[in-house]
Amino acid sequence: MLEIKSLSKSYVGKDALHGVDLSLGQGEIVGLIGENGAGKTTLLKCILGYLPHRGEILLDGKKIDRSNIARLSFATCEHSYFPNLTPKSHREFYELHFGSFRARRFQALMDFFELPMHQLVKNFSTGQKNQFEVIMALCQGADYILMDEPFAGNDVFNREDFYKVLLGILEPTETVFLSTHLIAEVENFLGRAVLLRKGRIVGDITTLELEEQGRTLMEYVKEVYGYRADRVQKALLQ
Repeated sequence: MLEIKSLSKSYVGKDALHGVDLSLGQGEIVGLIGENGAGKTTLLKCILGYLPHRGEILLDGKKIDRSNIARLSFATCEHSYFPNLTPKSHREFYELHFGSFRARRFQALMDFFELPMHQLVKNFSTGQKNQFEVIMALCQGADYILMDEPFAGNDVFNREDFYKVLLGILEPTETVFLSTHLIAEVENFLGRAVLLRKGRIVGDITTLELEEQGRTLMEYVKEVYGYRADRVQKALLQ
């Protein structure tokens, strides 16, 4: 269980996160949804210990440190790979440092995305770099896989097929926490959605609950955010 308790983070006196309480169990696929500036990236970076913060973050009741940080992995649009290495060298490095590295999954995903094993990652296209970032996060052997808008630069067909592949390769104990704007695309992939607005959690619902209520995730998001359908019409009449 990953537990976040009363998490707050400020930048130059301005709150980016305020009193966030959230628990993620093993085996969940959870979407983190919010507008630009809602605090999604800040939340993920606080979980990983990249940013100082107030509050508490526990992994199975223990603070996250060197003894358990390998149970978390991160795919970020800012990229965390080694640009001057090839994918083959990445695999060798990860196999050396992560005893639970998933070599068969790595090869399967490299084949799926048709990425070259012997080319320097810095020479990949933007889409290929993002694909490789996701591959490394999924293959590290972590229990909790955090993803921050990982599919920028990928075409819709690649993304759609990838979601299907991901559902097929995840182990029952692996948790994915995915920050995304692609609400309609991920609706059938998520088991739960957490809504963040202005640094606060304003919604937390499972897709099963939405099904029972006869609502789509997009309808729920619009309702929670108070979306006004007439705003476009008013703007055009100015």
